[in-house]
Amino acid sequence: MVSLHIITPDDWPLWQEIRVAALTDAPHAFKSRLADWHRGGQEQWRARLAIPGAYNVVARQGSRPVGMVRGIPVDSETSELRSLWVSPEARGDGVGDRLIEAVTTWALRSGSTTLKLAVIPGNESAIALYRRHGFLVTDEQGDLLPDGVTREQVMAKRLR
Repeated sequence: MVSLHIITPDDWPLWQEIRVAALTDAPHAFKSRLADWHRGGQEQWRARLAIPGAYNVVARQGSRPVGMVRGIPVDSETSELRSLWVSPEARGDGVGDRLIEAVTTWALRSGSTTLKLAVIPGNESAIALYRRHGFLVTDEQGDLLPDGVTREQVMAKRLR
């Protein structure tokens, strides 16, 4: 049984644990690198969770964290889904679906009309998951990746 938990800056050790697991398991799926997070300490982790209006969720199977996602307000009409990850042992169990649905519900309640995300090109399983939830590829250019050439692929869906 998987349960979802909203976390706060005081839960930074849990967020650190699952984010390190995500970056270790799937470094190809994120713009951030594990080395970027080892330098910052507690304050960096707390700050990540303290962004005003942000929505941070951890999925647990029993007491074990098995997934994560963030919702970040961009402006009065747009929110962004970030940092989605599901542990290998929980993939295929609908955890990713539940995490996306949680952020979608949060974005709607926040008054957003659009939910955006950025995905690494070639991450076909993630792209397929996002398409199943109504996200479409946009013409917007994503951030430049560490290789200095490739850009993230931006996807979005209308909420209303």
